Amino acid sequence: MIEVQHLTKRYGRVTAVEDVSFRVERGEILGFLGPNGAGKTTTMRILTGYMPATAGKAVVAGFDVFDQPLEAKRRTGYLPETPPLYPDMTVREYLTFVASIKGIAPGDRSRRVSEAMARTSVADMAARHCGKLSKGYRQRVGLAQAILHNPDVLILDEPTAGLDPKQIIETRQLIKDLAGTHTIILSTHILPEVSQTCQRVVIINHGRVVAVDTPDNLMHRLRGSETLYLQVDAGGVDVTATLAGVPGVTRVAAGEAPGTGAGTGYEVQSAQGEDVRRELARAVVTHGWGLLELRPMRMSLEEIFLHLTTEEEKEPAEATHA
Repeated sequence: MIEVQHLTKRYGRVTAVEDVSFRVERGEILGFLGPNGAGKTTTMRILTGYMPATAGKAVVAGFDVFDQPLEAKRRTGYLPETPPLYPDMTVREYLTFVASIKGIAPGDRSRRVSEAMARTSVADMAARHCGKLSKGYRQRVGLAQAILHNPDVLILDEPTAGLDPKQIIETRQLIKDLAGTHTIILSTHILPEVSQTCQRVVIINHGRVVAVDTPDNLMHRLRGSETLYLQVDAGGVDVTATLAGVPGVTRVAAGEAPGTGAGTGYEVQSAQGEDVRRELARAVVTHGWGLLELRPMRMSLEEIFLHLTTEEEKEPAEATHA
């Protein structure tokens, strides 16, 4: 549904986006993740036809955004980082105006506006001027205009910025509900936004893609091994040697503090793809010890993000030093 090939954007000597490539399948929610200034907004603006690329190709809903910009825009809903509201219009007037611009038939405009306001929970603000809305409501009205014409593709740049916790939960659920019938790119620097909403993630840093995968695959790939947290009540006995002797286990180390209650925590590593949980549990029970906890440990999205962006930043420095 969305295909980006070798996209590059330069401003004079400054390269904002460099050789970016990725795909988004129909009905998928893709998280476009990166720190502030990484090139996320520039990429979003190119995909929506807001600005041209220096090089590369972008196809949205089967239409090249450079060669067939109007057809691509008709099938795209866009929420920019700052919603494009007219302060002197009421919410209903603004959405009706946008509906006319987007070519919605006059007989359908009132219904579409009402539906969009209901889905984004701004119906109670229909008669209020946009200039008098709180930042959270401005964000939601911006989302309403993006979905107004029921586009195939939604491109959302920081969609929960300025929302309170309740509104964030509601907006995330709305985005999930839109998936399937809409293909969505969700640009954000808020890590929980990606893990709770998106099926795949593109991580970008300094204008370059550093990873494209599902969050789960990134966790497994970067850790390089399977790691379990094991908490055992062995009456003060050191069980390290016993755990290390379980077939498939490659390393045993003291783990995180177990918190309340008896028992000692251990981090147990095994080769990637090898599941040693049954053997570990059997070893503990056979010795008459209490198995208090056994669970997989995964890198958080925060750890993945820091790992990838830090490694990506080190490479040019090391090359220069050499």
